[in-house]
Amino acid sequence: MKVTGIAFTMYPVKDMARARKFYTEVLGLVQGKNFADQWVEYYLDNGCLAITDMTPVKPDSNAGGSIAFEVENLDEAMAAIAAAKVTVKVPIFHSPVCRMAVVLDPEGNAVTLHEKKPV
Repeated sequence: MKVTGIAFTMYPVKDMARARKFYTEVLGLVQGKNFADQWVEYYLDNGCLAITDMTPVKPDSNAGGSIAFEVENLDEAMAAIAAAKVTVKVPIFHSPVCRMAVVLDPEGNAVTLHEKKPV
């Protein structure tokens, strides 16, 4: 077997309209394919995020799975998060190579916002 990439990351949602509003209006993602409003895809340069209400899995910020979005400016991103009154699970913290924060989508899934430090 040879794995060649990540096909998609999927998050379960309970309220598709509310989730779509978060991903498009707050995070600014552009919606790709929408399959009967039960499976909606957002394409990025290096992957795909799918949200769906077709699974019995419930949204959970402690479930272990997570997606991290690279942002150009974490401070600006967190200002937009605050303006949208999005729940911050983990405020900005630093590692040797990056800064990041974890927020919750309106369904309760953890979303990491990540900014690489200059090398």
